[in-house]
Amino acid sequence: MPGVATDTVINGGALVPFSDDTNHSLPIYPLNHGLTAPISRLAISWSHGNSLRVSVFAEEPSGSSGAQSCGGKVLEVKLGGGDPEISDAHLRRIAYGSVPPFALLQSRRSEVSALSKAPMPYQLDWWEHVLEYSKEITSLLGGPKLPASAIIEDPNEIVTKGEEPTCLKAAWELMEIFYADKQSQAWLPERLVDWLAGYDSLFTSTQETIHGKLVNFQKELVNIQVIEDDPRYWEAMSSALSVGWLDIVVKMLRLHGSYQLDQLSNRELENGLVEAVAVLISKMPRLRPESPAGNLGECFKSKPDFTKAWERWRSQISKLDCSPYWIQCDNHQTREGLRNMLQIMLGKTENLSKATCYWLELYISHFLYIRPFTMGMESMYNLAQKCIQLKPPSSTHRLTGLLIGIIGENTEVVLAECSREFGPWMVAHAIELLTAGSEHAEILLHDEHYNLGGISIVELHRLVYAQVLSSHALTWQIAPIYLTACMRQGMGLLENLLYRQSVQHNDLLLKNIEICRLYELDNISSNIMKVAGVYHWKHGRKGAGVFWLQQAQDATRLNRIAQQLFDSVGKSISDESFKQWEGVIELLGSESKPAGGLEFLHKYRDFKKSLQQVSGGKSTDAARQATVSLILLMKNPSTPQRFWLPLLYDSLKLLNWKDCPLLNVSETNLLLNKLQELSLARLRPHFIEPTLPAEAISSIRLALATNLGRAILEE
Repeated sequence: MPGVATDTVINGGALVPFSDDTNHSLPIYPLNHGLTAPISRLAISWSHGNSLRVSVFAEEPSGSSGAQSCGGKVLEVKLGGGDPEISDAHLRRIAYGSVPPFALLQSRRSEVSALSKAPMPYQLDWWEHVLEYSKEITSLLGGPKLPASAIIEDPNEIVTKGEEPTCLKAAWELMEIFYADKQSQAWLPERLVDWLAGYDSLFTSTQETIHGKLVNFQKELVNIQVIEDDPRYWEAMSSALSVGWLDIVVKMLRLHGSYQLDQLSNRELENGLVEAVAVLISKMPRLRPESPAGNLGECFKSKPDFTKAWERWRSQISKLDCSPYWIQCDNHQTREGLRNMLQIMLGKTENLSKATCYWLELYISHFLYIRPFTMGMESMYNLAQKCIQLKPPSSTHRLTGLLIGIIGENTEVVLAECSREFGPWMVAHAIELLTAGSEHAEILLHDEHYNLGGISIVELHRLVYAQVLSSHALTWQIAPIYLTACMRQGMGLLENLLYRQSVQHNDLLLKNIEICRLYELDNISSNIMKVAGVYHWKHGRKGAGVFWLQQAQDATRLNRIAQQLFDSVGKSISDESFKQWEGVIELLGSESKPAGGLEFLHKYRDFKKSLQQVSGGKSTDAARQATVSLILLMKNPSTPQRFWLPLLYDSLKLLNWKDCPLLNVSETNLLLNKLQELSLARLRPHFIEPTLPAEAISSIRLALATNLGRAILEE
């Protein structure tokens, strides 16, 4: 199987051939089976979800008697689509958690479209709904919490984080910055500075980063006696300063030995220079509305105010750089380190390039110190290409392609990177950000394509994600949310999904029916209940079968069941076989439509219960109640004709009631007519003769005649 590699070889060759000419982007999945014997055979089949089940069989050693098996091992290989940073359980939590905000946004889209004639993406306040949706999704994507910091702050702790960052959350926040948050479009460079501060550590897996440099220096900090004499100290500070991590830089400057009380008097000039640089760094102007809590720098919302503050700040740096105090500073490392930091703040390209580790850090440093007046997407793509040329990446990170696509305003590249690197979930949900106010993206993603079967790219990716959800037993319930958002093919696939679910387990069946109710799929719900009824009936669960067929109002099958019950129910009150069916009959309601022919069995049960209460001929009230039940049965058209004679025979006690006649003249005539109809029906070829004593008919005739005479006298 191409793309599946193994650590086992046969005759010096790979068990699964893998040509060197093959495209190296093909994924390779190692099979670490742990078997030492040679492998004779592989069996590969689909498992649940997007996984393969690989059975590895070991070869029997030569000379073996065959009594001892060499065995094998069964492995499960997950084929792509997963995120190595996030567990399957967390991905499922994200999948479930993203359903409410997605459904709410689709509901708002429908409402706004119905109330306004303007196309959706051009609504002035639509981006606010998208931003709210994005914030809710972002809250789901947080990585695992890191251990809580100590109560007493460690003065030597440089890098602190609240949670482990993930590429998925970094990618989502990147798209939110550029597409959803229209209010801060003027401060895109500053938003990128904040983004890099939170996610620079992710790039450590592919290249050296400033974050990695700071973490490594912090580990060595405890072993450094004179920190300002260590070149790594100044190098780490210069790097942090180049990307605008001002609070870290100032904190590291305050670790300088000249701040120690026992040295302050002897190193007053040196300490003054260090403090002057620290003050300049903490007062750095930033073109942004506000700064995150704890971050240094002075924020300015308007460009004119920022320009004035920036020029004043730069003049202070230049003035300090030309100060004669540098000559008087005896510590060479301090002097050179501080002056290098001043050159970084003055925007010297050579110093910035040396301080940063890879192109993205250099890119951010340009916005901070060389192009601080950049607003919006002004030449951001060209600058990125220039930085990539100056610091080409050693290997490609999964976030790089997405970032380049966003900066280059290339919707196709962004969509492709989301799909390739982050899977169907990302694409299905991030499309809402891409179309938040972009006419080009709206046309590209929502236009119907003939080569896609007449559906749009948006619908295509929703269908793909719904298929992924449908393939797993723990997520199929939320697939309908996305299928119903697909106008052309969604409902057809939803029907297939609902019909595919098992009817064996009651909880799953109820969930399936509830989904049908939510989406008003009454016909599908009825068919599912019919399938459940037939399944339970055939597997011996008669009560459950009758219940579900009643819920489906399947009169045809209920009548067939009634015919089977008619053959099984006892023909007289003394027949014990009736008791085993009484529980099934108990389920039947009195309404004829949902119950079908089974309505008779319900009334038949009531009649027999009434007869059982007539004991010794003394309970006249019970006898009258039984008589009423008898007349209702004989009048009801659903009562099968073959039950007329057994009913009358069971009622002999009522017909011969000693105290008084229980039937009036008209009721007696009704029963006599029924008896006459039976006499004529017995001549037909398909008449079913009830198993009654030979004298049953004569006894019934005599009882009816006697009752008629007594009733006439009574009247």
